[in-house]
Amino acid sequence: MQIEPDIETRPTQPYLGIRRQVTDGVPAVVDVAFPALIGWLGENGIEPSGPPFIRVREIGEQGEPLELDVAVPAAAHAMGEEDVIADALPAGRYATAVHVGPYRSETHTDLADARTELLAWVAEQDQTVLEGTDHLLVSPPSEPDFTKWTTELTFLIAEEAS
Repeated sequence: MQIEPDIETRPTQPYLGIRRQVTDGVPAVVDVAFPALIGWLGENGIEPSGPPFIRVREIGEQGEPLELDVAVPAAAHAMGEEDVIADALPAGRYATAVHVGPYRSETHTDLADARTELLAWVAEQDQTVLEGTDHLLVSPPSEPDFTKWTTELTFLIAEEAS
């Protein structure tokens, strides 16, 4: 990871997104759902209030996502319709780190490697992960060079016991 892991408190983040089951891998979902979401936003004159992200809703036994939301931050009053849902990332404590590089690679450190590293760091901090989100800060198609893709990994962690 290019930026050392940290724990920070974040407010609730409303978003608009499309929820999908993952049956043929994350790229198959993302490659269809993100263009559909961006198209719907344009048709409805809605401007995202931040970079797109992927919220993992359910993870299988092998650590692969089974259900996810492809989403963009939006105003709290934004309403979805049809496939587009309005939801929010919960307020709370998040373990965060930034990965620069490919999403999947046999030869480079990739997003799965970065997730594994961040999860190991969270475990070393004796924290419990509740859910994860990948914020796509620099991504295709705006940057074709995968060595420049920048993803902020965030894992919501359980509140400390008092």
